[in-house]
Amino acid sequence: MDKQLKERMVPLSLAAAVIIADQLTKWIITMTVRPWSVGFSLFGDFFRIVRVYNPGIAFSIGSGLADTARSLMFGLMPLVVLAIVLVVYFRSSDLSKLQRWCVSGIVGGGIGNLIDRFLRPEGVLDFLDVKFYGLFGLERWPTFNVADSSVVVCGIVLLGSILLAVKHERTAHKESSNEQKS
Repeated sequence: MDKQLKERMVPLSLAAAVIIADQLTKWIITMTVRPWSVGFSLFGDFFRIVRVYNPGIAFSIGSGLADTARSLMFGLMPLVVLAIVLVVYFRSSDLSKLQRWCVSGIVGGGIGNLIDRFLRPEGVLDFLDVKFYGLFGLERWPTFNVADSSVVVCGIVLLGSILLAVKHERTAHKESSNEQKS
């Protein structure tokens, strides 16, 4: 395996780890918590382990759609997007090491939830439930899982790294322009 391919394969271990952690925690929840109930609470009701299913996407968007429409929109479309992301991941030389790790975490989270979409007729299993104290009109943050967490955290870090790279590039371009004028 050439060095460049190896450097691109190593971050994908994060995708594998996220998928395994996501599916393992979901299996534990299915074995220990009854559907639509609270299995464990911490700090009163601030943090709870629950067992709920989301047939939609983030914040239960689309949960009222017909099964066929949901399957197409939330199953096949994300699968196509993940395939495109992986093609770009392997063909692009513009991604930094950090950005490759972030993309891998996003891919792992996406695959973790897609496994649920294809194998759980009830929808994606969510189990992490946090009180939100009425912020943004929400008493509780929408329930989520390990895959969701990976997508959000890696997405934020990826966005931050892209913004920093753009800022660095603009600064370097300005400095280069100023040197040419002198």
